[in-house]
Amino acid sequence: MYKITKSNKLKNVCYDIRGPIYDEAKRLEEDGYRLIKLNIGNPAPFGLATPEEISRDIIRNFSEADGYSQSNGLFSARKAVMHECQKKGIKNVDVEDIFIGNGVSELISISMQALLNDGDEILIPAPDYPLWTAAATLSGGKVIHYKCDEDNNWYPNIKDIESKITKTTKGIVVINPNNPTGSLYPVEILSEIVELARKHSLIIFADEIYDKITFGHEHTSIASLCDDLFCITLNGLSKAYRAAGYRSGWMILSGDKSLAKDYIEGITMLSNMRLCANVPGQLGIQTALGGFQSIYELTRKGGRLYEQKKYCYDRLIKIPGVTCTEPKAALYCFPKIDAEMYGILDDSEFIKDLLIETKVLLVQGSGFNMDTPDHFRIIFLAEIEVLKEAFDRIENYLSKRRMHVLKKANS
Repeated sequence: MYKITKSNKLKNVCYDIRGPIYDEAKRLEEDGYRLIKLNIGNPAPFGLATPEEISRDIIRNFSEADGYSQSNGLFSARKAVMHECQKKGIKNVDVEDIFIGNGVSELISISMQALLNDGDEILIPAPDYPLWTAAATLSGGKVIHYKCDEDNNWYPNIKDIESKITKTTKGIVVINPNNPTGSLYPVEILSEIVELARKHSLIIFADEIYDKITFGHEHTSIASLCDDLFCITLNGLSKAYRAAGYRSGWMILSGDKSLAKDYIEGITMLSNMRLCANVPGQLGIQTALGGFQSIYELTRKGGRLYEQKKYCYDRLIKIPGVTCTEPKAALYCFPKIDAEMYGILDDSEFIKDLLIETKVLLVQGSGFNMDTPDHFRIIFLAEIEVLKEAFDRIENYLSKRRMHVLKKANS
């Protein structure tokens, strides 16, 4: 019998947020175990529902969702995104410069597929949201990871970025606020990235899905700093509006679009090929962007997400051998653990063992393209009572693991 194998294009593609450890978690659930899943930024399972104002408006207008929309999206949705651009200071954006997609993930894939030829280089941060690396690799591109400096609030290392730019570098991805670190980049850092893009004629890809989850800190859209460059900004409903299942995101083309006419034709072609994005999800965009921004109540001091973030961070830094840069944005902590103290050689094995022993599901740092086995990501969407149970289990497991390492060293 012959074997049917996957495409060679998938050999270097990795998405460990939903990978072998996630599969092990499903097996444990099928065996009857109750897991505490702190691995994915999906608000709904933690009682953070889509605002009723959005879901009600979708229901009221549902009859309009029977047929295909324009391939680049409903006019009302794109108009609402255009008004959001004006609030953020992103200039030179018309309704036709906006593409609606089935979540930001689809638009990331489209943006990479339309751009990259085999061997073209794209700069992506490390750690990163791994879909960027996967999508660029699948598109035939060569991903060059630039360092984000843990000792400097996880900000991009500008010197490292410039040292990795070559004649085949097409663009740079900026994830701000950052997933997985929770870092929020100041204007000074963004301006330095803009200067590099200007100097080397790079496209800027700005992933800003967490732009409203900043716990009182100010977010600056990098596209507002570079009217003379071509920039693509991506955002959507999944995080700030807790509507992950609606699969509704958008891509904004701004700046000097005359530099990218052919590329934009490619984006339009791929947009046309998938006919259109999910129409019911598009019906919620105008209400979401123009309505009451309930996310600010959740993220202010005393709000649920603010207090959960604080609790998660405080518990992490009390664990022996664990350090963490306090996140200023997003939904995650990305702590560093002393690999020698806990006998960690492979972070995937460590996280899998922790899952089996504690029934708490996290994601290993290598899943975000870290090259050392000493980080992991934990979400703080769960209520404090759940986080407390999870941390009690994790601390007990780590204590036993540490004792085992000490005994082994002394034997």
